[in-house]
Amino acid sequence: MALISTDTLTKRYGPVTAVSELSVDIEPGVIGLIGANGAGKSTLIKILLGLVPATSGSATVLGLDVASDGAQIRSRVGYMPEHDCLPPDVSATEFVVHMARMSGLARTAARERTADTLRHVGLYEERYRPIGSYSTGMKQRVKLAQSLVHDPTLVLLDEPTNGLDPAGRDDMLGLIRRIGSEFGISVLVASHLLGELERVCDHVVVIDGGRLLRSSSTADVTAASALVAVEVDDRTDELAAALRSAGLTVALVGHVLEVELRDDTTYDVVRDHVVGLGVGLVRMEQRRHRMSEIFTAAGAGIV
Repeated sequence: MALISTDTLTKRYGPVTAVSELSVDIEPGVIGLIGANGAGKSTLIKILLGLVPATSGSATVLGLDVASDGAQIRSRVGYMPEHDCLPPDVSATEFVVHMARMSGLARTAARERTADTLRHVGLYEERYRPIGSYSTGMKQRVKLAQSLVHDPTLVLLDEPTNGLDPAGRDDMLGLIRRIGSEFGISVLVASHLLGELERVCDHVVVIDGGRLLRSSSTADVTAASALVAVEVDDRTDELAAALRSAGLTVALVGHVLEVELRDDTTYDVVRDHVVGLGVGLVRMEQRRHRMSEIFTAAGAGIV
């Protein structure tokens, strides 16, 4: 049974179509939902939670119909919203316990689960401080904790790295990876930051304007290409000219040469010309496709 399944799912707000005839089956794992801001990611998540009705089409989550089983879905699914929605005058412990109780846990179980979950997200020592005194990164961790406290089968994370600095993003991505690998909870993480999702997701679902562009494993999207990336510390143009004279197809992308990989002798030709020019070789490696290329081909603006 698919984790999530949609069939010609459509949502319109007046003249605006947020989700358009979306049909996709998503298996368990850590899944990236990728799209530019306004691509329909948040709307899709709210439909899957049974919070917003679809205009047409259908969808199931964990085998439950989003149109009729919303309460059941929400009891088995965690949700981390994109926007700040935390009460500033209560502690993380009070808030997460409250959310656990709302999900049906008994008082003692809610407190035990809250302590464990706040420890998992790195907030155990700060758990009694008012949330209003927290940094942006700490608030994001509280939002993550409340989505996990009732031990869901699936969590839906909407732009979980919003507002975080690079170190905070790395920490959040590490937590997301652990949720899937160590705790066996499936994760659907929505983001417009392709590079982040490449690092943590097993599968990616790419949407643009509410339409499906691609659904495939991350490995397939980022498979090795027939190009070798060559970077030297000087005389890049001269190296490019020499390689072309040797019969290789070469393109200059920024300060990196992309050389067509014909066979293993291509590496030898590049090496010999680098040595002949007397320049330093920074790197020479087979290039991998980037997820951004999906959007470049489609004309969408993603970073």
